[in-house]
Amino acid sequence: MTKEKLKKSVGWAALKYIQSSKIIGIGTGSTITYFIEALNSIKEKIEGVISSSNYSSNQLKKLGIPIYNLNNLNGLDVYVDSADEIDAHMQMIKGGGGALTKEKIIAAAAKKFICIVDSSKQVNILGRGPLPIEVIPMARSLVARELVRLGGLPEYRHNVITENGNNILDVYNMKISNASLLETKINNIPGVVSVGIFAQRRADIVLIGTKEGIKTIV
Repeated sequence: MTKEKLKKSVGWAALKYIQSSKIIGIGTGSTITYFIEALNSIKEKIEGVISSSNYSSNQLKKLGIPIYNLNNLNGLDVYVDSADEIDAHMQMIKGGGGALTKEKIIAAAAKKFICIVDSSKQVNILGRGPLPIEVIPMARSLVARELVRLGGLPEYRHNVITENGNNILDVYNMKISNASLLETKINNIPGVVSVGIFAQRRADIVLIGTKEGIKTIV
């Protein structure tokens, strides 16, 4: 089974966790595109969605699915998103698409966070790939120097401006043995808007698309 088929299978599997007459939090990425496709099949049963990016919002608008403002709600029952990496403790790295801050906000607002991934995203220790960090533009060099002190090799993601008007630093060479501690350290650097470590708000349920079928971790 190809990776795309695995992504599609896990995207559709997430429908099991969607309750009728609810507002759903929606993440960003290729796997979430399949979830949005699946959500279209039951759009008459839900009230609408909270979207984490313009990319997802455009997909949802084309399907006629109402998009709500999180500020007008008291919270969310469920948030569905994917990950760039995920470990056995349901801790993640996210932000390859640059939407990490909005994704972290929606995850924090949701009672239940469901992460959907294909099996290639599983890692033993976070840090196989780059760690994205959203930074205020004037602080980019300051933050980069602090990241070097933490053992990372930061690279400026050129020609990328986030939807919040900020820059992205991708940090290489970070083997993350204590994800929650590193999340706190990086978030405390002046100028950091958000780091792509999702450890303090990790997933509650992980659905993994494998060649043998859908694997569920709770």
